[in-house]
Amino acid sequence: MFTGLIEGVGRLASREMRGGDARLRIDVGTLAWGRDADVRMGESISVNGTCLTVVAFDAQGFEADASNETLALTTLGALPVGRALNLERAMRPTDRLGGHLVSGHVDGVGSVVHTWDDGRAQRWVFAAPAALRRYIAAKGSICVDGVSLTVNAVDDAGFEVALVPHTLGHTAFAETQEGDAVNLEVDMLARYVERLLSAKDAS
Repeated sequence: MFTGLIEGVGRLASREMRGGDARLRIDVGTLAWGRDADVRMGESISVNGTCLTVVAFDAQGFEADASNETLALTTLGALPVGRALNLERAMRPTDRLGGHLVSGHVDGVGSVVHTWDDGRAQRWVFAAPAALRRYIAAKGSICVDGVSLTVNAVDDAGFEVALVPHTLGHTAFAETQEGDAVNLEVDMLARYVERLLSAKDAS
């Protein structure tokens, strides 16, 4: 589990295709790393909102395998080498939950439609797949490329958020442009509510 509070910005160093799936090499950049950070084989790290398992690591970064399913349902199969990546290590039981509960299981891919300045912040509009829009609510939470964001508004094409200066300066959004694809994970509470209601109707 993750919180959607980005701990560092890294880079996609390489993507090696292996029989249909891929081995990704991630340079950790500003993420706290190394001996003092207690990095371990098999731990989970959110990479642009996608939960990946560390299969090798060194002082500069780590490697993780991305399955065919992951490559098909996220942006990780198409991102260019060198692209900035939002990184977050899995939360611990003692961590503050400053964002919202994020599983790292991407629900779909959206895109950046438009951005504009709003004081020192920026407003961003994202397109979202029709199947996901019913889970997105104004003032609710959504995870975009691993970042926990509050939804300002929703329409029949997508949603709008505000990015404060800290978010713009400490995430890969600093290099994200209009038209870029983004990973989306809707608030899991919305899915559970839908499931409970559908089960009630069926009984």
